[in-house]
Amino acid sequence: MDDLVLETPTREAIERLEAEVLKLPQVDLRTTHALAGGVYARTIFIPAGTVLTGAVHKKDHINILQGDITAWTEGGVRRFTGHHVLESKAGAKRAGVAHADTTWTTVCRTDLTDIEVIEAELVEEPERLQTSQQRIEGVWSWHLE
Repeated sequence: MDDLVLETPTREAIERLEAEVLKLPQVDLRTTHALAGGVYARTIFIPAGTVLTGAVHKKDHINILQGDITAWTEGGVRRFTGHHVLESKAGAKRAGVAHADTTWTTVCRTDLTDIEVIEAELVEEPERLQTSQQRIEGVWSWHLE
């Protein structure tokens, strides 16, 4: 089923979905961060059955995913099973549903080392990221030395 591609939804359609999803109980995506040699990797764990939307990235980046997820990508709606590496252009907004537990890693270039500052550099509306919400609630504080 990896090769099924449907029409690409508009950003407005994804934002309407996002507004509805935000009304539901939220899932902890267990975000982890890694920095090395000017490269930042942000990995989320998406439990099976989770519907989610992503932030709009300001820069081109790479996504590495492992699992089983249907995602709206620049090329349309596509189901990904197993391991995939995808190029993503700036301005993309995605939505997806995980059919099985899935990890999704976004890889970007940066010279920064503070996660909060990196998020602001890389995505529109960084305050809407789950890690930002957790910082506001005092659950986590991200700063790498």
